[in-house]
Amino acid sequence: MFIKLQTTFRNMPIRYKLLFNYSFVYMLSITVGCLIIYFLVRDTVEKNIESELQNSTNTILNLVRTSASVSIKNHLRATAEQNQKITEYFYRQFQNGKMMEQAAKEEAAAAMLSRSIGSSGYIYCLNSKGIVTVHPKKEVLYTDVSHREFAQQQITNKNDGYYEYDWKNPDDKSPQPKANYWTYFEPWDWIITASAYRKEFTELVNVDDFRESVLSLKFGKTGYSYITDAQGNTIIHPKNQGINILRNSDNPNRFFTDMLKQKSGKAIYSWRNPGEDDLRKKLVIFNYIPEYQWIVASSSYLEEFYAPLISVRNIIIITICVSLLAAFPITFRLSSSITNPLQELMNGFATGVAGDFSVRVQHIRQSQDEVGRLTEYFNTFMKKLELYATNLRQEIRERVAVEEALRESQGRYESVIEAIPDPVIVYDMEGKVTYMNPAFTEVFGWTSEESLGKNMNHFVPKANWPETHKMIEEANAGKKLSAIETRRFNKNGNLVEVSNSGSVFKDKSGNPVGSVIILRDITKSKRLEREVMEIGDRERQKIGQDLHDDLGPHLIGVEGLAKALQTRLEEKLSSESTAAEKITNYITEAINKTRNLARGLCPVHLVAHGLGSSLMELASNTESAFGISCHFNSSNPVYIRNNTVATHLYYIAQEALSNAVKHGKAETVLMYLSYDDGNVSLKIIDDGQGIKDEPETKGMGLNIMRFRSNMIGAVFDIKPHIDGGTIVHVCLKNHVVI
Repeated sequence: MFIKLQTTFRNMPIRYKLLFNYSFVYMLSITVGCLIIYFLVRDTVEKNIESELQNSTNTILNLVRTSASVSIKNHLRATAEQNQKITEYFYRQFQNGKMMEQAAKEEAAAAMLSRSIGSSGYIYCLNSKGIVTVHPKKEVLYTDVSHREFAQQQITNKNDGYYEYDWKNPDDKSPQPKANYWTYFEPWDWIITASAYRKEFTELVNVDDFRESVLSLKFGKTGYSYITDAQGNTIIHPKNQGINILRNSDNPNRFFTDMLKQKSGKAIYSWRNPGEDDLRKKLVIFNYIPEYQWIVASSSYLEEFYAPLISVRNIIIITICVSLLAAFPITFRLSSSITNPLQELMNGFATGVAGDFSVRVQHIRQSQDEVGRLTEYFNTFMKKLELYATNLRQEIRERVAVEEALRESQGRYESVIEAIPDPVIVYDMEGKVTYMNPAFTEVFGWTSEESLGKNMNHFVPKANWPETHKMIEEANAGKKLSAIETRRFNKNGNLVEVSNSGSVFKDKSGNPVGSVIILRDITKSKRLEREVMEIGDRERQKIGQDLHDDLGPHLIGVEGLAKALQTRLEEKLSSESTAAEKITNYITEAINKTRNLARGLCPVHLVAHGLGSSLMELASNTESAFGISCHFNSSNPVYIRNNTVATHLYYIAQEALSNAVKHGKAETVLMYLSYDDGNVSLKIIDDGQGIKDEPETKGMGLNIMRFRSNMIGAVFDIKPHIDGGTIVHVCLKNHVVI
């Protein structure tokens, strides 16, 4: 239903939309404004009525308490003055010699104590020092109460005084309001005090003293105040005086039951006064006088103080109706002044849509308002549109010719790219594939349908991401991509060794928009290089072994003959013995050089305990040759099964030591060899001058180390040490050792 109404409204003419929208907004604004005024007035009236009722209740409460206090004070005063007269009588008996002074005091005290004040009130006397001289309880006699506040009041104002305070006897659960009135009998220094609890003097309160004041309070036409006790008996009421409201059958008594329980608060209830036919809602504010167990209430009928609100409500309704009736013709007139010219413009647009751009709207009333200016804009627009249409036709003819030439050029370009035997892939600046040639599919297995619009991060091995990130940074910077040897996965998960190169292409503003990458498959050439390297290593090892096994023993034999010859010449004291000694020394030196040369050509194979022993010997020789501290550590024995791999690692370590001493000026070099979870790790750490974070050197030694690492499939990394110097790290992953 709602969707249908929404569709109907959407398809209405503008004049009716304006009529409904303007009328709705106008009516809503008037309604909201009037409702705000209504609720503000209602809240103000309610607050004023509640405030007036609360103030009246408080006034009556104070009036009752004041009247009660005056009655209590007068009663206690009369009692205290009577006891003073009794004391004066016995004092005169003493003065006339009829009684001893002590006997007179005892008789006076007994007479005063025989008089009671209510059920718990009593007479007591203090002297000027706060000592109790007369009291109904013997244990209290002659005690010092001067530290008590009520006693201090009596001592300070001992001639005549009244004081109210809270007092808790040992048997009481909580302090009770209490009142004292006292007079002073100077001959005996007695402060004669009448003391009683206020709750016992309810009967002393004279309701007639404030009845008229309570009944004179009016709220509205018939609102009034009243007083009731805790049992529901009305103490003061304008019409129900002396009636128990809980037993009144003419009115519901549930509210009064709740009121007697709550004792203080606010409530709304229904009530029927005598002579009335219907129950009416009343608002009442009530409070409690605990010492008399009275409830003071002020009430008013809701209909009386809401009467102004009814008038305000009627005025609001009339205002809304009148405003709505006035809004319809005004809105219709306004919408017609807009929609009629718009209809003529719509007809002009319809003619223009049909293809006649020469149409002009001439007969709209001349005006400088928005509609008149819109007419001028329409005519200007159609004039320019006619000119643009003519020019556009010419540009279309030219564009068609250019696009035909472009398609021809694009075809030649794609033919060249597809004919390239090396894989070619094109990325945008987000790294997503936009093109790949057939050679890419042949080498790596992924087709264009699988890759277009996607990233190819999955075919980059984790170990080869450093150089890949470097190429990405160069592409983002718009630089030419230098050739880098790296590795990539094919679709079957096998590694393919490639040489990456490419360039960045830019838009007409010179901003890079993508990159073209050529991935030349160098797997075969790398395999040939490794085979050549292995052949060289084998020949080098063969030469080294021949030197060690053939030439070495031969020279040792010659050395033995030379020593024998030297011995015989020395026995004959021949002068030729010196020459024989030199020959022996030369032969010994040749033997040492042959051994060193054999170990250099085949350092691992010739050492009985493998790579670890060779590196330890290399560290020792470096320390002796260059006078630096060089140490080798291995956390566990590492025996590499492939002698070619071990030889390459040995030469990498040898080159790193040479660079640390010659170029880094290091004084301490540490070598670590370890094997953990299938990974062989070789680290050479020195404290030399260090290198840059990304060394750009093209030195032979660094290139040889990288080359040897590639030959054995290891990851090579060189970087500055955090404490200075350089770290060379070679990691051979998933390698089997023995």
